[in-house]
Amino acid sequence: MRILITNDDGIYAPGLALLERIAKTLSDDIFVVAPEYDQSGVAHSLTLNDPLRLRKISERHFAVKGTPTDCVILGVCRLLEGARPDLVLCGVNNGQNVADDVIYSGTVAGALEAASLGLPAIALSQAYGPIGREESFWDCAETHAPGLIGQILAEGIPPGIAINVNFPACPPEAVKGVAVSVQGQRDAQTAMIDERADGRGIPYYWISFARGNSTPGHGTDLEALAGNNISVTPLKLDLTDEPALARLALVLR
Repeated sequence: MRILITNDDGIYAPGLALLERIAKTLSDDIFVVAPEYDQSGVAHSLTLNDPLRLRKISERHFAVKGTPTDCVILGVCRLLEGARPDLVLCGVNNGQNVADDVIYSGTVAGALEAASLGLPAIALSQAYGPIGREESFWDCAETHAPGLIGQILAEGIPPGIAINVNFPACPPEAVKGVAVSVQGQRDAQTAMIDERADGRGIPYYWISFARGNSTPGHGTDLEALAGNNISVTPLKLDLTDEPALARLALVLR
């Protein structure tokens, strides 16, 4: 089985090295094509106005000055041309990608791009604790991912679908189980602009988010992680809302 790996945290991210170790439990035919720099939050963006610069690190490791979507396309259509991968893995992201995170996530976008190219794809993310990114639980993903990926592949991933997996912020032995979940929605998320000034007094800005306390909806990915469960959510490329489609078809003629 040939596996293509990418991420959005960059070629030197610890989660990428972790994912390669996980992939090696499944196959020895692995290629890594990842962004040269951190691309968190770029979602499903393509680089169209600049060339893609490719840096060969080793025979099977490549860095791309581009987005996770760029990496998947370049990997599948150029580097592995004529020998397409059997599976694309994206991650392991440093931080959860659930609820509205999915909209912005480059990790999830890499998996969705692979699905659009007709390939089975899984996005993997590791939640961190309240202290922040420094409180990592990488051993949780490393312990549970190989078996879980094997189960998902044995069941099969339908065309046009990518699987979004999130590991809870706890040691591996504290994981309660696996919850097949719907994508959740937080009660509130408000974009904020943090204005600062550089050494010359010229203003610059950071985008941040203020999130209110919320009770996770039943059966959601948010509820799964809150209960120390691994969340598994199938995401589809088709964004059509079927109920709204049916209603509009009755009135717009």
